[in-house]
Amino acid sequence: MKFRAKIVDAACLNHFTRVSATIAKLAKTCTLRISPQKLNFIVSDKAASGGVSMWCELEQENFFSEFQMEGVSAENNAIYLELLSENLSRALKTAQNARALKIKLTNKHFPCLTVSIELLSVSSSSRIVTHDIPVKVIPRKLWKDLQEPTVPVSDVSIYLPVLKTMKSIVEKMKNISNHLIIEANLSGELNLKIETELVCVTTHFKDLGNPQSDIVRNKIIHFDLLHEDVSLQYFIPAFS
Repeated sequence: MKFRAKIVDAACLNHFTRVSATIAKLAKTCTLRISPQKLNFIVSDKAASGGVSMWCELEQENFFSEFQMEGVSAENNAIYLELLSENLSRALKTAQNARALKIKLTNKHFPCLTVSIELLSVSSSSRIVTHDIPVKVIPRKLWKDLQEPTVPVSDVSIYLPVLKTMKSIVEKMKNISNHLIIEANLSGELNLKIETELVCVTTHFKDLGNPQSDIVRNKIIHFDLLHEDVSLQYFIPAFS
């Protein structure tokens, strides 16, 4: 197995850093899937125990100026690595204003993702900061448990409002109740509601828009966070 990649574009580097930071906030560990065309960050907690399943997909050509990989075999040309999300996020925090970022799969007595960051110094010369992130190579027989989630056709799909606004509202609501009711419909309306014995508080959002693929069948609410280069999907079962 071989993997090496390089990012030189500042916007791509900043966006890759933000994606990593988001994943670190969601889960302690994640799986990095490397294939010839894509990188995937996968979180696969059991929904029955309150976990969140996440499938983050990055088209490699949108981020990397150089990208080389060889999987476990010609038939299974992919690499699956398990790592601590915070380790990658912490390493990438040092990449602000970096000239270039290199990522390589290495073996330093144990498998590592080696992240090399080229930084500019005051004298305009460059210096290299290197982080070795321990990883666990996931064997082929376990790949079947790390596939893209199969989601039933939804009752309602809706675009979320500005996330900072939504976060601010939810953080205030959690001071009143431990449970949040989410309501959405096919008219682009979303309600965030809390109910207690003493008070009922509802925040209404309108004109959010709905993806065109809505077909009423199964009870699930599907929220999409879309970007030109990244698809990040959260799957939250909606129990009646």
